[in-house]
Amino acid sequence: MRNQPDNRTDDSNIVEKPAEQYFSAVPTSQDVRRHLLVSLRGHKVDVEVSNGVFASHRVDLGTSVLLRQAPQAPGNGTFLDIGCGWGPITLAMALESPEAEVWALDINERALDLTATNARNLGLDHVHTGVAMDIPADLTFDLIWSNPPIRVGKEELHILLMSWLPRLKVGGYAYLVVQKNLGSDSLIKWLDAELGEEFTVGKYASSKGYRIIEVSRN
Repeated sequence: MRNQPDNRTDDSNIVEKPAEQYFSAVPTSQDVRRHLLVSLRGHKVDVEVSNGVFASHRVDLGTSVLLRQAPQAPGNGTFLDIGCGWGPITLAMALESPEAEVWALDINERALDLTATNARNLGLDHVHTGVAMDIPADLTFDLIWSNPPIRVGKEELHILLMSWLPRLKVGGYAYLVVQKNLGSDSLIKWLDAELGEEFTVGKYASSKGYRIIEVSRN
């Protein structure tokens, strides 16, 4: 890890500001890199963040809930983070499971660059970043963790989830964190109907106004 810069900030003291343009492939806001000291599943690490990326001032509450509540990741396998942002979920999986191959997916090129930079600075050479077309079409996953971009709209969200959840391996699990008042319970019902009998969908945990949705492939 690089030497600690003078402008490093502990994320617990940051007031979160609204995310700017994080749905854009190419953010128009100025790319101003800042350093945060964050705790990811018990690993305290120095990361870079910037404007135009979701939760650019801290680990957001939904992601924090997922990282606290999700069960222990397998020791190895192929993992996926849908909508990686600057990489908190990706980095947490990679730190917890150093023998796994971890893929970070996003549409935002600045988010992907930040995730790749953070992984490289932490020596996590088993992290791969990319847009959808960069991930091999025949690749399947043992584990998916995601704080999905609910605010893209229901139709876009459904397309996104149905592009990736069916790529769970038999015996694989996905854990999604969704705010209750943004439709977590209706999403559970929809996923259960759409994924069909090969999959089991249900509530895994609840905390601070969020649900953790568990999807498993039977």
